[in-house]
Amino acid sequence: MTLDADAGQFGLYIMGRCPSDGNGHIVLLGAGQALWPQFRTSAEYIDGRPDPLDRWSKRIIGNLGAQHTARAIFPSDGPPYAPFIAWSLATGQFFQSPTGMMVHVTAGLMISIRGALIFDDALNDPGPTVANPCETCDGQPCASACPVGALAAHHAYDVPACKTYLGTNAGQDCMMQGCAARRACPISQSFGRDPSQSAFHMNAFKKG
Repeated sequence: MTLDADAGQFGLYIMGRCPSDGNGHIVLLGAGQALWPQFRTSAEYIDGRPDPLDRWSKRIIGNLGAQHTARAIFPSDGPPYAPFIAWSLATGQFFQSPTGMMVHVTAGLMISIRGALIFDDALNDPGPTVANPCETCDGQPCASACPVGALAAHHAYDVPACKTYLGTNAGQDCMMQGCAARRACPISQSFGRDPSQSAFHMNAFKKG
């Protein structure tokens, strides 16, 4: 089977490819819409230990790497940390949104890169070239959707303001449904995400 098909069995999908240092290439694997049901039945989700999704990702993607003769690397590895943002932008499938967050051509702002596989062979098919979807987005609603303006076009992400708001009664909509700015993206809306998955990510963010 292909890497795309093997990853798809676990709810993962190829978010993009780019050259690596030397003659090899990198494949970024992200959380697809089918990941959440897979993860919720895993030993990592059930055992009550810290960082269940990171541990699950390392097991699954590590096995995919061994199966396809590639080296697995993860955003949580470090310091030093691998340049996942630079790799993402180099794929031509990610762009900077008006809020400063990255937007993906399929996932919108609901980006969850679970890991990367580094192959020794050259990149022969980088995939189709696409345009930045934010440039043609009507009204760019992500830039004004945050209830406290923590994510906006005119300043950097105000993480303290965001976390403070999440601790209030009004902030429970974002805690239970996911970040309002991310949900406002039209591509995010077409990608879809189980509310319980969004709540899981928001709780991890708030505690971090």
